[in-house]
Amino acid sequence: MKYIGEFCIIILISFIGEALNYFIPLPIPGSVYGLAIMLFCLCTKIIKLDNIKTTAKFIIEIMPLMFIPAGVGLITSYLDLQPIILEVTVIVIITTILVMAVTGVVCQLLTKKNGEINE
Repeated sequence: MKYIGEFCIIILISFIGEALNYFIPLPIPGSVYGLAIMLFCLCTKIIKLDNIKTTAKFIIEIMPLMFIPAGVGLITSYLDLQPIILEVTVIVIITTILVMAVTGVVCQLLTKKNGEINE
């Protein structure tokens, strides 16, 4: 039952993010709203990390499965992408490097600020 409760908390936050996306006409995905709400709730201790930690770790472990539909979508739309494949490839490479660099810098800053991260 612990896992179901933890999963319900995560789904509820995701639902609230999607609802905000529906009602606020900004070009921000609902998942980003959900992540911001979850961060706020964790930082303010509204939701304690122990209340979602086990299920969150499981979801992160199976995250590669979530990329399968996107990969299949790219394969099925290859003919549409073929005229701009070079531009798309360059954009993907540049944005991947940028995301990795920014993530690394943010992690280093947070680690220095909070001390060593405990698992």
